[in-house]
Amino acid sequence: MKRLIKNFTKDPKSDVLSGLTVALALVPEAVAFAFVAGLDPLVGLYGAFIMGIITALFGGRPGMISGATGAMAVIMVHLVKEGNAVGQALDNAIPSLGLQWLLVTLLIVGMIQILGGTFRLGKFVRLIPHPVMMGFVNGLAIVIFLAQLTMFKTTVNGQEEWLSGQTLFLMLGLVLLTMGIMWGLPKLTKKIPSALVAIVVVAAVTILGNLDVSTVGSFIRDGGGEGLKGGLPEFQMQLFSMIPTIDGHWKLIIMTAFLLAAVGLIESLMTLNLVDELTETRGSGNRECIAQGAGNILSGLFGGMGGCAMIGQSIINVNSGGRGRLSGIVAAVTLLCFVLFGSSLIERIPIAALVGVMFMVVIGTFAWSSFRIINKIPLSDAFVLIAVSIITVWQDLAVAVIAGVIMSALVFAWKNATMIRARKRIKEDGTKVYEIWGPLFFGSVQNFNTKFSVKQDPKSVEIDFIESKVSDHSGIEALRNVANKYIDSGRKIKITHLSKECKVLLMKANPKWQNYIETNIDDPRYHVMTDVMDSEI
Repeated sequence: MKRLIKNFTKDPKSDVLSGLTVALALVPEAVAFAFVAGLDPLVGLYGAFIMGIITALFGGRPGMISGATGAMAVIMVHLVKEGNAVGQALDNAIPSLGLQWLLVTLLIVGMIQILGGTFRLGKFVRLIPHPVMMGFVNGLAIVIFLAQLTMFKTTVNGQEEWLSGQTLFLMLGLVLLTMGIMWGLPKLTKKIPSALVAIVVVAAVTILGNLDVSTVGSFIRDGGGEGLKGGLPEFQMQLFSMIPTIDGHWKLIIMTAFLLAAVGLIESLMTLNLVDELTETRGSGNRECIAQGAGNILSGLFGGMGGCAMIGQSIINVNSGGRGRLSGIVAAVTLLCFVLFGSSLIERIPIAALVGVMFMVVIGTFAWSSFRIINKIPLSDAFVLIAVSIITVWQDLAVAVIAGVIMSALVFAWKNATMIRARKRIKEDGTKVYEIWGPLFFGSVQNFNTKFSVKQDPKSVEIDFIESKVSDHSGIEALRNVANKYIDSGRKIKITHLSKECKVLLMKANPKWQNYIETNIDDPRYHVMTDVMDSEI
């Protein structure tokens, strides 16, 4: 109970203020990602609220923010378009069928993510190497920066054009004012979030000065929406009646669900890892998987677009002092209040203020130290760092992380494959001993086989694994093949210091192996202090 209360909030004031700041930043993000997916802005806002409140209450990382994200929105596009096309082709045209298909998909996404947490897949985030993490945050910072550049465009006669002239200078001025406040205010006081103050000041300047600038409201209307005003999320009674319309399209639904689940979990676990480093605490990856799944299921049931952890907003929250669950709860509830009661006020917030906040997030997210260490780390790690950054921008976060882990694993396997050695010596009785050093696994099998000279060796041979370990099935097969060569040539073979697991597998394959494996061997290096103490008591 104490831990629950401690995680809920340590500093209520900081949590509340940081939650308010995050809520303001969530609005344009949720709206923009809804447009990307081809959905109504309210669907994005409902998704951000549901994901935010569920993960704030039950997630594995206090202070982390979840909501509608671009990484998942781009995956939803094809499904929504396909569903809408099918709906329009039906006799009783259903223009929003794409949304209904998405909601059904989110139910499957949630179940997959809950299973991931139940089977403790969250621990695999520990396998992500540091160069992959640095490349990930660098690529993410670039993606966030590029996303903000779209705010410097306007639609003229149905075509997007870059801002120019006085409109551009006004936008840049307000962005710089926001960034200046966020940079300078913490030097005076850290009691109130600088991002919140910056948004309020810039909004006041534009309203009192009657400046003609792009606002949250104009952004929504330019994208085809009608505004933020809405009611509470409603249970989608018609959802299950839409399932028959999926006949013939289940492959698309299932594939999209697995892709959304994978992207959501990877981004959420990477965000959790990053916030852990920022706060010097540790969250629960498995608990976060389950909370993300529950949030997506409820989004499907109540008409939200689902989502996952949001790195930019999480960093805003942590940097603003939000470390407890209260900050995430305040952000989610405030977002819903904007929809219910404060839509007219929020729609007047200038986009420039929110762009300025996100630019400061970019500066804080990018690992600037990577420029300093790039020529001091192994070439392979530098390559992985740069490759992950590029792939993050080119494809998406999930693909970049998976590619980075695969590249790092291949580099690790290659380096260890070349480490296998065999020291050779002759005992007094004429037995030739091969002392193996280094791991024996699929990558080192070929080098391992070249260490032995079966035809030139004496009648008695011993293979000693005291400095090595057979790591996989390929290694076991290589050992079996070498031993069989000695046996077939009429030589006596003895294998010593095999691991217990390897002995069991060899015995299971052929009980005769007990004749070649030395089990009763005294090795002084295996003694530990507890053994000595036990013998003296």
